[in-house]
Amino acid sequence: MSFKGLLGSLLACNLVGIMMTVLLIKIDAAQRRNNTKFILSFFCDIFIALITKFMNAFEINKIIAAIILVGCLFFGVGKLADFIFYVEKPEKSAYSIQQVAETTTVANTTSSESSGSDDIMALFANVNSAQGKKLFSKCQSCHNIAKGSKAKIGPSLYNIFRKIGSSPDYKYSKALLAYGKSWDVNELNGFLLNPKKWIPNNKMSFAGMKKPEDRAAVILWMNENSDSPLPLQ
Repeated sequence: MSFKGLLGSLLACNLVGIMMTVLLIKIDAAQRRNNTKFILSFFCDIFIALITKFMNAFEINKIIAAIILVGCLFFGVGKLADFIFYVEKPEKSAYSIQQVAETTTVANTTSSESSGSDDIMALFANVNSAQGKKLFSKCQSCHNIAKGSKAKIGPSLYNIFRKIGSSPDYKYSKALLAYGKSWDVNELNGFLLNPKKWIPNNKMSFAGMKKPEDRAAVILWMNENSDSPLPLQ
């Protein structure tokens, strides 16, 4: 191929590239105006005219072949990379979200159980019943604690160290009736921390006392409101 022929081919290729770019832009604009057919026809005519003027059949075939090659490379490289670097995925995740949730639940349960009577007993030396009486004011809207007092929204808490769900003048939830245990320091501590978690499905809506010292003080106060207080201190 002569220099003149090469220069002509390059010029033709540039013109074709420019025309294809303009054509795509115009087609997109025409689609927005619902006039695609006219624009497409107009630019196709110009495109064919330029090809006819600047290139012979052999050069047209080269450009078409180049376009096809570029398309094949574009779509084929990704497939080839997937084939070369293929990594087989396991059918089941090694560590599922459900396992995380189960592990967290077990950890919380263990933590709740570990905060038992041994821990709370050590706190009684650092609190007093006056603190407990003040904190019990949160409970007075639902519970009485004086001797001979009647149930309110919740049962009377006088003589608290008794079988759970045993107050005769109160209708307990099925969860408390079926619990089958008696109130002791450990049970009161866990229940005051989180009533809904300690005995699920009970009716008590209290959010709980997060500070162990507060729970110890309240337990000490309730213990004093009894016919036979336990030696907690």
